[in-house]
Amino acid sequence: MEFEYAYRGSSSVENRGDRTELSFSPDTKRPPTFFSGELRQNVAFREAISALHSVVVSDLRFKPKDKTAYKAWAAKQEEADLDTIMAQRQGVVRQIKSLREELAELERQSVSRMRPFMQARQRYFNYLYEKNRDFWFVFDPVVTVHPDEAFFECFSQDESSYGRLGASYEVFQNIGEFSCGTTNVDYSSVLYDEFQKIRSYKTTRFEVDPTGFTTQTGVDEAYKEVKIDLPDSWVRGFLQVNSAMSLQATRVVLHPMDVHNFLFVLKRRKEKQGPRSMRYRLTPGQPVKVVFEPWNLEVTCPRSIFQGEGTHDIRVWGRRRLLILERLLPVARSFTVHLLGSGMPSFYVADLGDLSFTLGLSGWTANDWSTSGNFDLMAPRTEVDEFTRRRVFDALKENWRETPEALAARLGLDRATVLGALGAYTQAGRAIWDLNKNVYRARELSREPLPMEKLRFSNEREEKASRFLTERAVTVQARPSNVDGSLELSGSVKEGSKVLRPSLRLDADQRMVFGECTCNFFQQNKLFKGPCEHLLALRLQHSKSYRT
Repeated sequence: MEFEYAYRGSSSVENRGDRTELSFSPDTKRPPTFFSGELRQNVAFREAISALHSVVVSDLRFKPKDKTAYKAWAAKQEEADLDTIMAQRQGVVRQIKSLREELAELERQSVSRMRPFMQARQRYFNYLYEKNRDFWFVFDPVVTVHPDEAFFECFSQDESSYGRLGASYEVFQNIGEFSCGTTNVDYSSVLYDEFQKIRSYKTTRFEVDPTGFTTQTGVDEAYKEVKIDLPDSWVRGFLQVNSAMSLQATRVVLHPMDVHNFLFVLKRRKEKQGPRSMRYRLTPGQPVKVVFEPWNLEVTCPRSIFQGEGTHDIRVWGRRRLLILERLLPVARSFTVHLLGSGMPSFYVADLGDLSFTLGLSGWTANDWSTSGNFDLMAPRTEVDEFTRRRVFDALKENWRETPEALAARLGLDRATVLGALGAYTQAGRAIWDLNKNVYRARELSREPLPMEKLRFSNEREEKASRFLTERAVTVQARPSNVDGSLELSGSVKEGSKVLRPSLRLDADQRMVFGECTCNFFQQNKLFKGPCEHLLALRLQHSKSYRT
């Protein structure tokens, strides 16, 4: 999916002895969005924007060792050994030796001639990574200006982590004119390096440059046209985050020192086997307890008392991504954790006073936001006609942010209808649920409407699995194992006049380690092309039942 941006120059930072000026260059092809003000809380903003940068560069996907050189050496060695075995006569051995020496000399000459090129190429890659790291990224952050705050949003490289930095206007002073809306801003690693120079004794001016929207005839070399071909999974993942934030969740408020203890455990230990999970054990009125597996190390949080209802035992994976929060610990007042369920997404909202930082994590690192384990988050909610949906969205844009109850009262509609309309716009990337202030906000992810039919499912099997759930054609039975923590699922899926019998087993890390089905797709392909729609439907039905 191709996105086009036009920036009037590049974002810049000017540092002087007594002041710092941050100027973000917005996308001139979107409606004018600008803001200008001086920072009052310099240090907190510096740490929060640095944590947001950590989300952008985060990539915890498994990177196998490069064995190319070893395999090439092994192949040559095998040939040499074979030649030695076949050489029966002394003359042949001498000839082989002579040829090897000649070949070695040729290889040395080749390496010598190629060395300047290889060194120059490596210096170029090092330069790109250290000086122009933005060449390695594919998407600029999204910035939104609202009447009460401005906020940044970004996505990690491995598509498993989402970051949102919200700055209310109490963070600023001497605020100039501003225009509400959403735009993309030109962002590079050079800006991150300059952010580290923000100090409390220096005046820092922050602005989304309004001059980016001036009209000029002729060719202006200051304009920078950017075309980015984003994978569908990236855009789908962003929409999944928006939908997940609006779901019902178990809330836990943690003291910053308790989060520090979590990170201390993770930094002191390295797991060599599964399960690699954090198990939240929650009892009303009792301190929060978190068990780190596979060491079964229990951390009790005496400063954090669970105020919710019911007893919960919730496991989450991909915990190394929590290290993104490390820089926020000195300036955070508390962390509110929103847990959707075992193996489901989770959100950590840091209260930084007039600033807030939201870190959204998918079920586990390898299972990014766009994979089949989470696509049901985009399933349709309450059906609302097009006229009513448009009416609700237009009303939301009048104030830019509002609670569903206030919108329902103002429009004379029931709350379910308003939530259905807002859910549809959230799935389309045009609205967002603010976990920090519990309001819906108008935020259009792209300039043009997104092709939802193309983005909703990554393949035909996911679409069929979703249809089975909508038609209530799936039954499931779960049998947990007390030995290794695995879970066996079996059941039936009715497809027309046929009844299919899928079954699968999930290990302690919620990974599918076994699956079988009576359908034709599975009989032909097994699991080599991924699970069939019936296995997907079985797993999704169990996840849905678990959450409800």
